[in-house]
Amino acid sequence: MSEGHGKRRVTPTGNHGNRTLRALALLGTLLAALLLGSATPAAAHAALRGSDPADGAVLKSSPRSITLTFTESVGLLDDSFRVYDPTNHRVTTGEAEHGPAGSDTARITFPKKLRTGTFTVAWRIVSADSHPISGALTFSVGKPSATRATVAIGADENPVTGSLYNIGRYVAYTAVALLIGAVAFMAVCRPPDPAPLRRPVRAAWWALLASTLFLFVLRSPYEEGTSPATAFDLSALAKSATGRPGLALLTRVALLALTAALYLVLRKRVNGARPSRPLLATAAVLSLALALTWAAAEHASAGIQVPLAMTSSVLHLLSMALWLGGLTALLITLQRSATPLPAAVVARFSRVAFAAVTVLVGTGVYQSWRGLGSWQALTDTSYGRLLLLKLAAVTLLLAAASRSRRWTAKLATATAPAVPTPDRVPLPVGAPAPANPPTAENPPPVAEPSPLGKPSSPDEPPATSTGRHQAALRRSILTEVAVGVAVLGITTILTGTLPGRAAAEAAESGTAPGTTGIPAAAVAVVPFDVGTPNGHGKVQITLDPGRVGANSVQAVAFGPDGGISSVPELRLSFTLAAQKIGPLPANVTDRGGYWAADSVNLPIAGEWTMSVTVRVSDLDQVTVTKKIRIAA
Repeated sequence: MSEGHGKRRVTPTGNHGNRTLRALALLGTLLAALLLGSATPAAAHAALRGSDPADGAVLKSSPRSITLTFTESVGLLDDSFRVYDPTNHRVTTGEAEHGPAGSDTARITFPKKLRTGTFTVAWRIVSADSHPISGALTFSVGKPSATRATVAIGADENPVTGSLYNIGRYVAYTAVALLIGAVAFMAVCRPPDPAPLRRPVRAAWWALLASTLFLFVLRSPYEEGTSPATAFDLSALAKSATGRPGLALLTRVALLALTAALYLVLRKRVNGARPSRPLLATAAVLSLALALTWAAAEHASAGIQVPLAMTSSVLHLLSMALWLGGLTALLITLQRSATPLPAAVVARFSRVAFAAVTVLVGTGVYQSWRGLGSWQALTDTSYGRLLLLKLAAVTLLLAAASRSRRWTAKLATATAPAVPTPDRVPLPVGAPAPANPPTAENPPPVAEPSPLGKPSSPDEPPATSTGRHQAALRRSILTEVAVGVAVLGITTILTGTLPGRAAAEAAESGTAPGTTGIPAAAVAVVPFDVGTPNGHGKVQITLDPGRVGANSVQAVAFGPDGGISSVPELRLSFTLAAQKIGPLPANVTDRGGYWAADSVNLPIAGEWTMSVTVRVSDLDQVTVTKKIRIAA
């Protein structure tokens, strides 16, 4: 229906807008699946630098304490240490505390003298940037014992809890980008019809509030490595409220309440007019405070140059929000605004986006240097490889942004008013001059510039070039938003990966990432039962180092009462069915209370099957199997 009939002209953008939203929703779903699929135990950001006593040390006398030193400051849990004696019984210890060297250490004391033999220490802490890390080590008093405790060292985080926590963090990143970016777009770029942005801003606020509360509830299970079912324990919630990550989340909730009040004020005052300076200053302060709740509990809060790193992190997050959130706001405005969008609005956002990208690149370079530590880490660590992937995605984003700027310039040119040059009209000789001739001070009247896609009069058809440029701008902005969503997904995964600098420090100290604190042996317990009275028990088998190549083997048999049992014969072999290797005999021999072989060569990494034959008498024997993983 034309405007001449008194009704508003409707542009056919509804279906296109729905397709746009569906495309963004699909991309968000795929990224959520990526986060779920990548929720293997994330490498935490603290790495074990060393211990006193050292892993595997043999001491002449019982130590009074054990101290672990990490690459960054760590937080302690109620059950940060578990110590087991050679008979697999837990040793009574004092409470976990930081050592005299500072907050990057964790220590426990032993209230009494330890017996002779090998002790196993299992530990679990939370690194300064809120990620849990766990591991184990051994030391011996007097001499190594034939047996050692069997301690199951699980993943740093429960897979389900870790996946849900990562999804919550991704939703929070996306929501804060849209919230800050859209509000800034309304306040700075001043679209004449801000109504289409009100619902997305409210949705972003609620999404950020919900994801923040969700992360707070999951905080304790995430730290403890337990299932989500333990999340609503009152003691767990109270514990979360006292830790730095939990306090940052609660602070974010309080700031969101203030943000809601500010938005209500902005909504009344921003309608194509510039908001007052106090309002803009208040909005800027709240945005800084929101960004600080991320910086206080992520990479920037630990490591080197913490004040500079936190400043960089805040600026990085804000510039990301101004760019990507503003892009989304611009796209929504182009699609759903009841009135055509003036070129001046797009031009204002173009200037804001350029400044945001400049800050984003600068802070990104600094944070990459801080996290990597060396060029070699760029290709040798998971953090470096993810960083390369993010760099490629950001490059695509910058290319799309450059294209958008070109279309913006073309739109501004297409809608700029042309100043006509008055034609010379010959006047009869002697005719009086015009009363008000056109001059530089008195130019001829010029038609008002028409907004994007709107003709200057009801009878004039829309400018074909302007409509084409506006459609091209929409497509370019959609590309930017889509790639930006992907960048947020990569960033979420990157924040759960051990930085290259910490990996290098751990490698120099001999505790390589991925195996930090895990005993240099593979241990398996194989139960057996020959079917006669007292003819059952278990065999504890230790492969050292539990990796490809030569391994020493120790096998200890335990009787029904749990004590060491002497059996007349024990045979052991290894098979890797997937590669059709084996059985490879271990040729263990009786060493007086336990069975051992000095060298068994296992040539390929994978899940091997151990076949254990135990003979308990002249007539009674049984063969049992057990899976054991051999690392590369």
